[in-house]
This record gives sequence, C-alpha cells and structure tokens, in this order.
Amino acid sequence: MSFAAVAACIILVAIDLRPAIVSIGPLLPQIRQEFALSNAQASLLTAIPAMLMGLLAFPTPWLARRFGRDRVILVALTVLMAATLLRAFAGSLGLLLAATAGVGAGIAIAGALIPGFAKKSFPKSAAVLMGLYAMSLGLGSTLAAGLTQPLAGIEGGWRFGAGIFALPCLTAIAAWVIVARTERRTDIQVSMIPGPVQSGLPVRNPTAWLAALYFSANNFLFFGFVSWTAPMFREFGMGATTAGLVLASFTAAFMLSNPLAGLMSRNDDRRVIIALFAGLALIGSVFVAASPTLLPFVFIPVIACGVGGSFTLAMILPLDNASDSQEANSWTAFVMGIGYSAGALGPLLLGVMRDRSGSFDIPLWMLAAVALLMFALSPFLQPHHHRKTQN
Repeated sequence: MSFAAVAACIILVAIDLRPAIVSIGPLLPQIRQEFALSNAQASLLTAIPAMLMGLLAFPTPWLARRFGRDRVILVALTVLMAATLLRAFAGSLGLLLAATAGVGAGIAIAGALIPGFAKKSFPKSAAVLMGLYAMSLGLGSTLAAGLTQPLAGIEGGWRFGAGIFALPCLTAIAAWVIVARTERRTDIQVSMIPGPVQSGLPVRNPTAWLAALYFSANNFLFFGFVSWTAPMFREFGMGATTAGLVLASFTAAFMLSNPLAGLMSRNDDRRVIIALFAGLALIGSVFVAASPTLLPFVFIPVIACGVGGSFTLAMILPLDNASDSQEANSWTAFVMGIGYSAGALGPLLLGVMRDRSGSFDIPLWMLAAVALLMFALSPFLQPHHHRKTQN
C-alpha cells in the first residue's frame, strides 16, 4: 500500500477508538441520575475501558500471531460497534458495565496492533504515522466531546448521545477490509521470505519499564481530565453546554499537539521534546489545581497540549526501541498494557477522592503530582540501544 493509503486507513480506525469513552463524560450527570450512581461508580464507565486497554494489550500480539492481525482487528472493531450500541439500550447497571467492558475490549485490541502495522508498512516514517494516529484519536475525542451533549438534546437523551458513536465503526471496518485484502495479496508474493523472529515482552529491559511508567502517568492525566472536566466545571457553576466546550477545548488541543510532537522530534533520542511537553502538562495542572475557575479555556488546553504531545511521544518510544514489526508489537503491548492499566486508576481515584473530600481540590492536586512525575522521567527515556552503543 502507498503511504497515503496506509495513513488514511490508520486515521479512519483511530477516529473510532475514543468517542465511546469520551462521550460518557458529558453524559455522566444524566447516567448517574438514571442509575443512581455515586461518583466512584460513575467513574467505572471510563475506568473499565482504560483498564481493559491495558490488560488486553498483553495477549494481543499472541492473538495476532495465532489468528492473523487483520482478522483480529476486524473482530475488535465489530465488538466495539456492537458494544457501543448495546450500552445505549442498557436497562440495568450490570448490562451498562458489561457493554462498557465490550467497548474497552474492542478499543484495546485494535489500538494495540496499529503501531506494529505502521512499523511494518513504513519503518522510516513510523513517527509521522504515529503522529497522525494520535492526532486522529484526538479528532475522534474532540468530535465526541463537542457533539455528545447537543446530540443527546435532540432525541433519546443520553442513550442517543452515546449510541450514535457506533456509526464511525462502519468506516473503520471498511478501511481495514481494504488493508486485509491488500496485504493478503502481498503476503502471497512474499510467503517464501523468512519472517522476523518472534519477540517476547521486554520485561527485563529497564527502558521498557521507564517508558511504561511515563505512559502510565500520561494516561492517568488524560483519562482523569476526560472523565471529570465536564462534571467538575458543572459543579463550579457552568452550564452543561459550556462545560462540554471546556472538555472540547481539552480534546481539540490534544489533537493539535499530537502531530506537532512527531514533527518536532526528528531524532530517536527524544528527551528534550519529552521534557517540553511534560512541562506544559505540569504548568497547566498546577494552575488549574491552584485556581480551577481561572481562565479554564486557557489552562485546560495547555494541559491537553502537554498530554497530547506526550501521548504521541509515548507511542513512538516502543518503535524507537524495536528493530522490526514483531518486536514493535511486543514493546507496544508491554508499554500499553502497563500504561493503560495504571492510567485507568485516574478516573476511579479521582471519583473516590471527590466523594470522600467533598470537592475537587485534592483530585486536582493529585493530577498535578502525576504531571510532575511525568516531567521527572524525561531525562531517563533514552532508547536502550543508545546505551549499548555507548558501552
């Protein structure tokens, strides 16, 4: 496939991998009222998908080897579409959470295999492709953040606002059918060429653990702000539409900073750029924690710019440390598995602390502390093969 075709397919899939999560934030007050949920219980609607995005990343490379990458991605996208629709018709808390788990499973498996596809298709342009991938995740998030509340007001309340985002799955599935057909022809032509040696998870590599911790901190921030920005500012007295626009400003800045990080980072030793974007997340988080109502349309996007650039860089780090697509899948599975699992604690811990403290003061300072950790990790994220060369 050409670079443009590969990029287009990645974009169409990536746009579909966040709306089912992000759309829940603006709808939380209505869902809480209908199902009589506490803040901690409501946070599970974001925490469960994030946790599954971590846990299911570990077996995903094996699934791809056992059943074929393209088949696994198509099944995952189909599960995501079905679960998004099922959640809109949930009549009980159990069914609501079960459908949410299906959403998380579909996103987890499809998302974990995209970096390896980018590495295999255009290894020298993988950073650019991951920037486009991250930007498209942000685009899907921004559309969901900005459109969910107005759509919910048209008809059907929160159920229509949540269920409508099953439709983009159709374009994602169609895109990957094209990928599968194209690669099937290519695989037949190169079937006699020996493939790369299968790689295990890099559990003994210190750089892999540092990259996973960095990704964990970034996901803690992302899912924390995506889950609680709209409810938090509604608690501060904003209207539902304005609070939704604050969330949309977060996802829009996240989207715009995604390709910027990839374009700015020309060397695979990316520590200076990593520190720059982590620093933005830290500065914005401190200002919001100190005075949440001070210029939210400025400091929330500053945080998002830092988190968005850091997300792209975190997705590139496994590719910097991998020598082929198989190793890229293993590194990505390891970093994403730990990163998303730990990041899932963000919405849950913030909800618990909000219930116990009675305000968002402690949760916001918790987010600032996580941003400080992410910034502190930046000097240590040199690719491990650089150290081998220096030694």
